Amino acid sequence: MKKFVTAKLHGITVTQADLHYHGSITLDPDHCEAAGILPMEYVDIWNKHSGARISTYVIYGERGQRQCVLNGAAARTCQEGDQVIICASDYLEADAVTRIEPKVLTFTADNHIAEILTYKAHRDEQGRMSFEILKGDKAMPIPYRAETF
Repeated sequence: MKKFVTAKLHGITVTQADLHYHGSITLDPDHCEAAGILPMEYVDIWNKHSGARISTYVIYGERGQRQCVLNGAAARTCQEGDQVIICASDYLEADAVTRIEPKVLTFTADNHIAEILTYKAHRDEQGRMSFEILKGDKAMPIPYRAETF
């Protein structure tokens, strides 16, 4: 078994940190559904500003509010306005790498979805692995950097 990325919210902005709530991260269900993240699913959170890394579980907030709220102890790791990367993962058989197609959402500064990308791994005739990032059905150059918003 290997651990693979299954979904990612990249560069979403923290809208609130609530130390007194009893834990988790509150996310807009629209964002989660677009990426494939379920309520109560564990995710890793990486703060692009401070480098802090934590794990917690997702709760769905109010649909359409574009919220990203760190709750409880997680609130100590991020401040309102910080950009974070939220990554869901799963343990799968190694050969699953060519069957999974994780969705990666990128965001504008006000948490509108900027892009929906897909990660894809392939094996060639000799069994060698390759990797690409797709935007729609178009392969993007590696490394891929989204426009600055």
